[in-house]
Amino acid sequence: MPTKLPLKTKIAYGVADLGISLLTASIQFFLLFYYTDILGIDPGLAGTALLVGKLTWDAINDPVFGFLSDRTRSRWGRRKPYMLLGAIPFGLTIWLLFSLPAGMTGATAFLAVLGSFLLVDTTQTLVSVPYYALSAELTYDYDERTSLISIRMIFTVVGYIMGAAATTLLAGIFMNMGLAKTAAYSCTGAVFGAIAIITTLVTTFGVKETPNPDLVPAKMPAMSQIKHVFKNRPFVQYMIMSTIISISFTLLTSLFPYFLKYQLHMESETSLVMLVMLGAIAIFLIPWRFASQKLNKGPAYALGLGIACVAIIISFFMPEKATPFMYLIAFVAGLGFSAQYVFPWSMIPDVIEVDQAQTGERHEGIYFGVNSFLGKLSGALGIAASGWALKLYGYVPDVQQTAHALFGIRFFFAIVPVIAFVVALPLLIWYPITRQKHDQLSGKQ
Repeated sequence: MPTKLPLKTKIAYGVADLGISLLTASIQFFLLFYYTDILGIDPGLAGTALLVGKLTWDAINDPVFGFLSDRTRSRWGRRKPYMLLGAIPFGLTIWLLFSLPAGMTGATAFLAVLGSFLLVDTTQTLVSVPYYALSAELTYDYDERTSLISIRMIFTVVGYIMGAAATTLLAGIFMNMGLAKTAAYSCTGAVFGAIAIITTLVTTFGVKETPNPDLVPAKMPAMSQIKHVFKNRPFVQYMIMSTIISISFTLLTSLFPYFLKYQLHMESETSLVMLVMLGAIAIFLIPWRFASQKLNKGPAYALGLGIACVAIIISFFMPEKATPFMYLIAFVAGLGFSAQYVFPWSMIPDVIEVDQAQTGERHEGIYFGVNSFLGKLSGALGIAASGWALKLYGYVPDVQQTAHALFGIRFFFAIVPVIAFVVALPLLIWYPITRQKHDQLSGKQ
């Protein structure tokens, strides 16, 4: 397998993440807000329903789909058949997620949130776990892999911009056309679903999956593989820091619309503020790639988080009024968070190669399955914590919030995530897989 990948292959591979990230961003930034301020669902109930979904079926489906794709043998490859099978259902369930009726309470609301979320989670897993595992098979070069992920992250950020910045914008356009709020969000979900279908199919047909004959596929039973990955010390360290960061980041992003609407009274500028932050993320993707060549991936990632922490902590002290200073805060935060969109996904394949050096087998699917589950579980924990925090501090949708409620929004938006990021920094600074370590394992030294 050639070390260098053609640019068209990198682009074709990256396209699918636009649709996946579109869903991820809309969930992170707006799903809780959609439940509370559009559908009128209790925030604690909505957050709990999402968490229950993650602790039940989702605890199983990510490793299962990873295991199945590792064991699949077909003329189309190991990963692509699942992407093809899941493309259309993935798009349809995105539409369903944003098509729930308003006014639901109690068990009805709980089951509606839980059911629609489980459906979209299943189809996303069917597409995303094989898709992410595919990246580990396209190149085995330490720096080329970062290049592949950097290009993929361009599409990731575009998807995030569409999911975070364009959700309310697109819903607003539909409302201006005469649609009710619920119908407007349903149409927005339909647009996002169509994009997810198209982008998944573009990657499925645009990337040729060619197995490497020198690699030995996994032969361990499923449960043995799951136990095995938790014995990989770099992976365990990665999982701990990744879980801490993901919960905190989702907590921050889930409360971002509430912070802008109620603390800064900038609801009409929500899309623009998020666009500035996500635009900064996109701008600095490539610079962070070059930073990793000087600092290694772990320390470079830590530097990015440190920059983001400075911006976020300042926002806690901002007065209760609109201010253009928020755009600067958003830009600096985006500069720092850009590192988060480069390094984690290029670190996982490095972990896989440590495992290969020890076992002589490749376990891409199970590693990416476990990682995907932990990512979505931590995301659900972040959203659930946001809902519980809002309920704890007496949040009431669409009214002037009390000082107590405003403090809760600010505290869980800024202080709690920053504390968690700081806790994760040592795990990144002393991350064990450096360029030198990777070269030793791959035989370059």
